[in-house]
Amino acid sequence: MNTEATSGLTRDALVRAAVRVLDREGVAGLSMRKVAAELDVKAASLYWHVRNKEELLDLLTDALMADAEPPPRRGDWRAQFREYFTAYRRHLLDRRDAAKVIAGRFGLGPNMLRFAEDQLSRLREAGFSDADATMATYLLGTYVQGFVLQEQSPLTAAETTGAGRREVASAVADQLRALPAESFPNLVELAGDLTGPTMDDRFGYGLERILDGLATRLPPA
Repeated sequence: MNTEATSGLTRDALVRAAVRVLDREGVAGLSMRKVAAELDVKAASLYWHVRNKEELLDLLTDALMADAEPPPRRGDWRAQFREYFTAYRRHLLDRRDAAKVIAGRFGLGPNMLRFAEDQLSRLREAGFSDADATMATYLLGTYVQGFVLQEQSPLTAAETTGAGRREVASAVADQLRALPAESFPNLVELAGDLTGPTMDDRFGYGLERILDGLATRLPPA
């Protein structure tokens, strides 16, 4: 008997169920068994569509970008990519563990391909060489993914027990200021500068410096 036919399971239904499990339990709680339970089918039914959890994560990578849209083509390349990747960060932050699913994967689904094509088109139109265009889109994507993974990780154990991030950062600053100044003069003096900036500030600083570097790769006007 054809398990797929009797269950009526489709790949789209499988992916939608996996997204629901991810939203509810995070990537650590995502399993083939739980996705099957979400669909009220036997786990064996899933294997008509994916061989293992890793293939399911490939499908999820694309599904998590389905409701994202590239920004309008307004302003110069720098303005466009500032908006592009600021929006990408917000998108990853808005979906539980999206960065953990997407980071490191080369998505070949229609949504990921749509974004890759769009970014390469903009970079080439701006005058970047083919090599720089491909390296730049990889660089910007991994910067955003890595940054989101960093900001979603607890600063210290205190944050995992309910302390707010600002409270934890303030406590870290106090600990730095209490270090012996003769051994750690810079850490003591710059404690506030190290712990004070918001994650928005840190992200913006890093993105602008990447854009600065990319600008040097363009041929003279």
